[in-house]
Amino acid sequence: MTDRLRWGILGTGGIARLFTSDLNLTDRAVTAVGSRTQQSADAFATAFGIPRAHGSYEALAADPEVDVIYVSTPHPFHAEGARLALEHGKHVLVEKPFTLNAAEARAVVDLAAAKGLVVLEAMWTRWLPHMVRVRELLASGALGEVRAVLADHDQKLPVNPEHRLQNPALGGGALLDLGIYPVSFAWDVFGAPSSVHAISSPTATGVDRQTAIIFGYPGGEQAVLHTQLDARGPSTAAIIGTEARIQIDPVWYTPTSFSLIDPSDAVIERFEQEVPGRGMQFQAFELERLVAAGTVAGEVLPPEQSVAIMGTLDEIRRQIGLRYPGE
Repeated sequence: MTDRLRWGILGTGGIARLFTSDLNLTDRAVTAVGSRTQQSADAFATAFGIPRAHGSYEALAADPEVDVIYVSTPHPFHAEGARLALEHGKHVLVEKPFTLNAAEARAVVDLAAAKGLVVLEAMWTRWLPHMVRVRELLASGALGEVRAVLADHDQKLPVNPEHRLQNPALGGGALLDLGIYPVSFAWDVFGAPSSVHAISSPTATGVDRQTAIIFGYPGGEQAVLHTQLDARGPSTAAIIGTEARIQIDPVWYTPTSFSLIDPSDAVIERFEQEVPGRGMQFQAFELERLVAAGTVAGEVLPPEQSVAIMGTLDEIRRQIGLRYPGE
């Protein structure tokens, strides 16, 4: 392996295009792409200047010119793609949600550990500059006792029954595709919840149309979260403490700004920073950092936490009665 990690892109959908664009923008080495068809791989390679195009995921995983693979398929296929890459000795960045359920997540993480390879969930929000500063403020005690997290991810998306988000066979519904963001955010701030309460309304296809979630914690903290797929929400988030609150501007899970506000509503600090591209490159930087450091787990989002978050999502789905085919 060269000092400069060589990226392979598994899948050629919209999220793969966004991520590859940010890799190119920040001068990462994207050497190959793999798709289910040669035609799709060739078109993607031409669009992004990628020298090697493979007409199967297996061929991409076997490519000796690839060191790390980004798995960008729909989430029911994340575990399969991650295992394929790991079995061929590649480090893996797996698009969020990490897998379909905790059992799949555990199998992927255990395989990566056995192989001594990095597997990282592509929850890109965790490494955005404003979130880095948020964690610094929390660690400094600037908020006093942190009492609550409030966050939504509500979007108005296609209601066509054939759409991926409406399809149970593709892991559809608001929770795994959209709700993963506020759920992961609450985990980032408070860690594992000691209690989970969820209610939901289904779509005609049987996946969750909207889901409301409350997490409780041993110290009395609470997280109040909401997600839905057919109505646009404010896309804001807040962390509330006894001495100050952090109010993150829309869209809170993308590169944005925030204010640290005291109890009299005076702004103590205003954070603003321009980010090139969409901001998905920061998760790539983290994976490359882990590989360079010779470690398989970072502090911001270790693999064990990704497994545990999938367990939380499993519990929410149990409470709202959402099971996917084959589970």
